[in-house]
Amino acid sequence: MKISARNVLKGTVVSVEKGATTSHVKIEISPGQVVTASITNAAVESLKLVAGGPAYAVIKASDVMVAVD
Repeated sequence: MKISARNVLKGTVVSVEKGATTSHVKIEISPGQVVTASITNAAVESLKLVAGGPAYAVIKASDVMVAVD
C-alpha cells in the first residue's frame, strides 16, 4: 500500500458498531491505545472489517478540535 498520509497506524479491529448509515470502527494500535473512526456502512462492507482483523488507521487532517465547558 502506498499513501501520501504520513500518519498510518497499523492495528487490530476491536469492534465494529453499525448504525443506520454509519459505523464506528475501533482499532487498537498498541496495548490499551484505541483509535475510533466513523465510516459508512458501505465502507465497512467493502473493506470486510471484522473484530480481530487487521486494519490501518490513516489520519490526514488539518486540525483536531476538542472542547469542554
